[in-house]
Amino acid sequence: MQTRELNKQLAVLATGILTFSGVLIETAMNVTFPDLIAQYSISTKDVQWVTTIYLLMISMMVPLSNDLMKRFSIRRLFIGANALFLIGVLLDALAPTFSLLLLGRLFQGISTGIALPLMFHIILTYYPLEKRGTMIGVGTLTTAIAPAIGPTYGGFLSSVFSWHAIYVCLMPILILSLVIGLAAIPEIPVHLKSKLDVKGLIGIGGFFTGTLLFVNQMGQLIGWLGLFAAVLGLMLFLHQVKHLAQPLVRLHALKQKGFRLFLLGFLMCQFLLLGISFVLPNYVQIVLGKSSFIAGLVMLPGALVGAVLAPFAGKVFDRKGPKLPILLGLRIACVGWLALAVFMHIEQIYLLVLGHVVFMIGNGLCYSNMMTMGMNQLTKEDYGDGNTIFNTLQQFSGAIATTIVAVIVGFFQSVSGTTIIQGTTRGSIIAVGALWFLLVSILIICNQYFLFKKN
Repeated sequence: MQTRELNKQLAVLATGILTFSGVLIETAMNVTFPDLIAQYSISTKDVQWVTTIYLLMISMMVPLSNDLMKRFSIRRLFIGANALFLIGVLLDALAPTFSLLLLGRLFQGISTGIALPLMFHIILTYYPLEKRGTMIGVGTLTTAIAPAIGPTYGGFLSSVFSWHAIYVCLMPILILSLVIGLAAIPEIPVHLKSKLDVKGLIGIGGFFTGTLLFVNQMGQLIGWLGLFAAVLGLMLFLHQVKHLAQPLVRLHALKQKGFRLFLLGFLMCQFLLLGISFVLPNYVQIVLGKSSFIAGLVMLPGALVGAVLAPFAGKVFDRKGPKLPILLGLRIACVGWLALAVFMHIEQIYLLVLGHVVFMIGNGLCYSNMMTMGMNQLTKEDYGDGNTIFNTLQQFSGAIATTIVAVIVGFFQSVSGTTIIQGTTRGSIIAVGALWFLLVSILIICNQYFLFKKN
């Protein structure tokens, strides 16, 4: 009995380490972009694909993961995810070309897209209801802490050694995860109950990839081809949803107005998180002339505050209801975000840290509660699909955010007669300013929702 309990804990630990590594590497590379631009002779618009292709693969794998768990045992999925991550890390540790770097990121994205839902699947499958909350909390803490320390981890290693060390240092951690998983995760046969919606998967892939290409290459032929692929992909996916009894993702949840509203708010929070994760480290390095390590440290206080506030915000939601944490959080986030735009004119690093911390306090109060409120609008039958919609679009919105801010900053950097510092400053301020108006819009919409609900 004790051995079985120990194996369950080790199984969660093994998948948790793999997931932690995946989420860590998501933000660790953001502080290395100036180095990558110089080493590979690429533009700001190109370098953002290091993050975008990673998030794109996760967003495609999340809706597929439920099907994979019906077709393959947990042990095989874990081994496959770990092997793909190791291959991706090895490729990026060498990476003589930018294309090879992106290929490695692609493998890492696929692996994380499998590992993240697999960890929670193990918890939900093997832990009773009375212990499930604690274990889910541990899993959520893993995904919250990793992005907080990612920029500092990446900044330190790239400053002391080179950005390649970010991947080299992950190898022993991944091997440890593999060893623990092989010892603890049993081989349990599974029985296939449904056919894979291949057309639906192709449709999602075409829509996501085409949209990113359109945004990244707007005005160019490849951008218009991307838009065409996105439209075709969306039409194919919607056709499958309408005509299949068991499509890749059912969209009944989107019929609920409250679900759509808080999904939008949640995605806006994710949009801001990933947008500032691109803008701020690059601004600190290019405009203020600081090292990648300092750029990572600038992000650390706010990220830790956001991670620590998440469980506290959930308790406030349970005790006081959704209105207080969501509206208060959005208002604080608006103040912090506006402060960031203003402080970029002043060019004082401690003020940027302050603005980011204030924003993350607000974001920490409302971010996870947006998802909770959205899911509360659904019936139990729609929980699975609602959860998939949230997680899939969360990753995709992050990819879109990174692409848009990179395009804006890259545009101003390329203006004739403008230095790289002037272009980065102007582009960063405009990108942050534009996103502030979107944040204010979400605040107004949510405020109206709670007013209407009260009446």
